[in-house]
Amino acid sequence: MTPEEIAKIADPELRGATAALQRAAQMAREIAIQTNTAIIVRGEDGQIRRITADELRREKAAAEAAEAAARTARAAR
Repeated sequence: MTPEEIAKIADPELRGATAALQRAAQMAREIAIQTNTAIIVRGEDGQIRRITADELRREKAAAEAAEAAARTARAAR
């Protein structure tokens, strides 16, 4: 859901559900990395896929590098 769609939801508990699910997904990824196990996810295209701990580590490193680059770019302004 987009932030705009979430803002339109009347029930405050339901509005918070998306954030809670995102936190749970992130925690599952962290645990998979720590235990060197894969996770199974359903992609936006509906396909079920297995993501290994190595893939999760690469995704995490790429996200952290992108975040660091964005911080550097903001600081340079």
